[in-house]
Amino acid sequence: MIKLLTSPWFSAPLGAVLYLASMLLFWKTPQPVMPARDPSASASSGPSWEFKSPEADQLMNELKSEKGALALRKQQLDELAARLDAQRQELAAATLAVRQMQAQFDQSVVRLQEEEIPNLKKLGKVYASMTPAGAAAVMSQLDDSVNVKILLFMKESETAAILDTMAKKGPAEAKRAAAISEHVRLSIAHKALPAK
Repeated sequence: MIKLLTSPWFSAPLGAVLYLASMLLFWKTPQPVMPARDPSASASSGPSWEFKSPEADQLMNELKSEKGALALRKQQLDELAARLDAQRQELAAATLAVRQMQAQFDQSVVRLQEEEIPNLKKLGKVYASMTPAGAAAVMSQLDDSVNVKILLFMKESETAAILDTMAKKGPAEAKRAAAISEHVRLSIAHKALPAK
């Protein structure tokens, strides 16, 4: 048996078995080294995704400040768009008012076209040859713009006699004679007329 114990074939496996047995008997599992805990951190341990990191907090603060800046910029752009819409509406209203004023001006100012002038001259001569009462009676049946155009080609004394006769027919005709006189005053055709 001594020969067996001294044999290298037996002593190597026996040493391995003794090594493993002693390791199992004296093996102690080392405790994991825990990092030093922050005293301000909560004692309760939560899920692993609920950790505190100053870098993550800084990134969150930056994102929040950028989100606030974007919200402020959006608010400013919305206010600017509202002001632009209001100004567009004011501009459209002003344009419409100018067009209406232009139409009223065109109605109140008598304009003569070149084709009308020979005919108006003939009518002026016809009404001038009539009595003021007869001319006033005929002219009271015509439109005011036509009366103004005819009166532009008559002498002032003839025009005065006709307007005087119209005014004597009553307050309504007097008002109409005043309106015709105002249109004669505003007429742009008399500047282009040849001297009488």
